[in-house]
Amino acid sequence: MRGAKSKSLIFIGLLFDCLERIFSANTAPDIPVIDRAYSKLSSSITVEWRAVPGATSYLLTAQDGDSFVETVVTNSPGTVTGLKPATLYRITIKSINSGGRSQPSPFRKAKTVLAAPILSVSSPSCDSIAVRWKAVYMAAGFSVSLMRSDGLGGMLKENTTNTSLIFTNLDPGTLYTIKAYAWNVNGIPGDDFTYNQRTSPETPVDVQVAFNSGALRAVVSWMPAEGALTYSVTASSGLLKLSCNTSSASCVVPSLQCGSEYYVSVTAYNDAGSSKPADAVSLKTIPCAPVNISIEEDEPGHLLVLWSSVNFGHYYVVFVKSDDGLEVHCNTSHTQCRFQSDCGFTYFISVFAYNKAGHSPLGDVFNYTAAPCCPSDFRAVLVSSDTVEVTWAPARGAELYETRAVGRSGAALCNDTATACTLSALQCDTRYSITVYSFSEARGSNTSCVSKDVVTAPCSPEIKNISKEALSVISVHWQSDNEEATYIVTARGEAGLWHCTSSGNSCTLINLPCGSAFSVSAVAQSPAGQSLPSYSVPLETAPCCPNDLILTQVTQSVTNISWSVGMGAQTYVTTLASPKGQAKCHTLQNYCLLGCITCGTNYTVSLKAISETGLTSSCTYRGYSSSACCPSGVKLYRLSNNGIRVHWRASEAAINYNTDLHGSKDNFTCTPSSGLSHCDITEIPCGDVYTVVVSPVTDKGQKLTFCPKRMYSVTCSGSSVGMVIYRGKSNAGQHI
Repeated sequence: MRGAKSKSLIFIGLLFDCLERIFSANTAPDIPVIDRAYSKLSSSITVEWRAVPGATSYLLTAQDGDSFVETVVTNSPGTVTGLKPATLYRITIKSINSGGRSQPSPFRKAKTVLAAPILSVSSPSCDSIAVRWKAVYMAAGFSVSLMRSDGLGGMLKENTTNTSLIFTNLDPGTLYTIKAYAWNVNGIPGDDFTYNQRTSPETPVDVQVAFNSGALRAVVSWMPAEGALTYSVTASSGLLKLSCNTSSASCVVPSLQCGSEYYVSVTAYNDAGSSKPADAVSLKTIPCAPVNISIEEDEPGHLLVLWSSVNFGHYYVVFVKSDDGLEVHCNTSHTQCRFQSDCGFTYFISVFAYNKAGHSPLGDVFNYTAAPCCPSDFRAVLVSSDTVEVTWAPARGAELYETRAVGRSGAALCNDTATACTLSALQCDTRYSITVYSFSEARGSNTSCVSKDVVTAPCSPEIKNISKEALSVISVHWQSDNEEATYIVTARGEAGLWHCTSSGNSCTLINLPCGSAFSVSAVAQSPAGQSLPSYSVPLETAPCCPNDLILTQVTQSVTNISWSVGMGAQTYVTTLASPKGQAKCHTLQNYCLLGCITCGTNYTVSLKAISETGLTSSCTYRGYSSSACCPSGVKLYRLSNNGIRVHWRASEAAINYNTDLHGSKDNFTCTPSSGLSHCDITEIPCGDVYTVVVSPVTDKGQKLTFCPKRMYSVTCSGSSVGMVIYRGKSNAGQHI
């Protein structure tokens, strides 16, 4: 019995345990209890509580008046984020499972810590860092600490109620880490703010300046400054400033000006800013080239060189080089120098100024030329009727030569740099006194040179008239004022040269050929020389008649005339004339076709040869007879012996005719007796087409080829012969 009770109790216990589990799985968990609520960050509060059995998560709520922030977490501790700094919140918690949420826990109050100050940091000098920030809400004071970012050295920490702070006695060009936070009246610190700041670099020291006088530039160097990343070099002279930038410990300042004093300083830079400029170093450049240079020959054989003084010029050197290569110089602290000079030389003069930096750039190079000497080996030769060629040896120091020829009617001048001159357009038949003067632009001319006399050639004659005395005889007349001269007249053309000579004012040219063009000129000769030719006068003889003329009859009414070329002829006019009319042709060619010729007619033949200028030669030739007329009414008749008879009407009774038949199988020719107007041809093969031509025969026995052709067909039909006669063209026939 006792055993049965024991089993019943165990069953009841198990039943109650199952019911408790079922009940607990379908009901909300218990209310949690907050143990602690605190803030470490200005935007969050952390909550701690004891775990609630059956709870799977928890809902944290932070309430500030009417606003609240909720966060779901799985266990303790939990943090509510997104809060406002320095703000008092009511904190509650609910436990959650599948059965629902519990009631809120009793609230706890917690306040968020202060916000971090926002720093503004700079390095006003190479050994200090200035920190500034704006006021933080509910802050009673601030703590700011500073230490090297590389961990070397100790930490500097300052507490202050101000909103700015300066750390001094720092290392230049060093990176520091600054951390700051605010604390409230209870001394509770808020969020911190961290910032990295580098101190500005040291001022560069030991600045050295090396001046390059040739390139007008300065090389500036210095000792590297601690913490410097780049450097800037400035060279100042009045309002002019030149600069260069570099990351090394030297820099080149280009484009300096001569005669100037520059103050050179160096500034170091890094990401924190710039150092103080180094103490300026004075740099005096080379002097500028002297100006206002003048050269005087204050006394014969001596040159005086003067110039203006220049800035920073301590002394001067003058170089004088002659054109023979010899060079001299003088040193002086004054602004003038004297040199010995020689006649006829050119001197090249340059002045340099000097100081400790070097010498000035090359300025203007001046030249001075002493008075030139007279030319030597002077010669004057007549090269044409009005031209004299003058030559001489070079004169030392001469830049230009002036040649002067003085005659009875005036003077002629020639200026040249060469040692020769040609005096042209001189008065003919005249005596001239010729002198050559040497000249330089600086010193003028030497007027003490000797002269020579030259007589020019006679004057050119002027042809006044050319007259034709006969067919090939020409008389030439001229005018001239020469005192003593012989005249030669020349007719020049493609046909050759013809001359005549006279001491008077006319002469005669004979045997000039026809069809030729000539240029007639005259020259005068005397012991002094020969004149220039006179102006040429054109002369043209009439064109020559063609030697050969050939007439060929092309058709019954057209005749071709051809002839040989007539010398000097440009165009031709040919004429065939008869009582029945005439035919004429004007042409540039040496042939012509004349139409409207009447057959069997005698013509007279004439030709005119016309030159380019219109000169005409009339030429006559023997008569011409046109060919006999072609017969008319040509008909064909069939003969009994397989032959045909060709019949025609003769144009004249006394003309002989010739008949030709041409077929593919054979050809036939028939010449009747004089006076007959028909011709018989026997044994004509049938089955062929024949071409029939009846033409007159010339006196020389030649047949004319331009008479009309007729075609006919001989057909074979049994023993009989049928003929189809075609008149004119082969496609127009007649049956017989």
